[in-house]
Amino acid sequence: MNDIAAPLPRLGVLGGMGPLATADFLVKLIQATPAASDQEHMPVIVHNVPQVPDRSTAFLAGSDAPWPHLLDGLRTLERAGCAAIAIPCNTAHVWHQRLAEASTLPVLHIGEAALAALTRRYPRARRVGILATAATLKARIYHDQLAARGIEAIEPDEAMQAMYVSAGIAAVKAGRLDDARALLSAAADALVTRGADALLLACTEIPVALAGAAYHAIDPTDALARACVDWWLAARADSAQLAAQP
Repeated sequence: MNDIAAPLPRLGVLGGMGPLATADFLVKLIQATPAASDQEHMPVIVHNVPQVPDRSTAFLAGSDAPWPHLLDGLRTLERAGCAAIAIPCNTAHVWHQRLAEASTLPVLHIGEAALAALTRRYPRARRVGILATAATLKARIYHDQLAARGIEAIEPDEAMQAMYVSAGIAAVKAGRLDDARALLSAAADALVTRGADALLLACTEIPVALAGAAYHAIDPTDALARACVDWWLAARADSAQLAAQP
């Protein structure tokens, strides 16, 4: 007799962009889950493949090179039996709509989760600084939704973006976290000096570098993790209800 219970809904993580950011997301996912034992945590399948071409470089060059890799990861997670998809990479959300349209599964949006968290935590913020890749800024992944809320987006100037933000993100990817923290802290301080009421740490490498820093900031990685927990708690309840039906 097979006494293994029917599987609970599984979250699929389209990760590897980069690997440390994916690991950070998984830690935050576990920390956000209300669980008293191993068995009460969410089943997660992670597609941690770092060979996806650089999203920012591709977008800025007008290239679609990441798309087949992202789609392959999505299909892998679908075949693995996942019931929803999370992508712990802000710039990859340039391709979010296409991924969502290519699947019947819900593909959670890191920007929507982050802006919901911003509204809850800093409801009076009217100027928000965005630290992100140049591609995330150019694609306006956050700008338009902030404007719709009556919030002005502040971003680094071109020199600050190149010398501090992009360099800091690259330092995280290279494992040089002390260097990254110094560079990204300088960029954050500059946005605060320009009047930012709060910051969006809108590249999943940035919260890794600025962990514990004393800014009024939203960590989209954490916001996405919490949105995934909300999804899973609802999906688990639905699954239990269906299982109880005669």
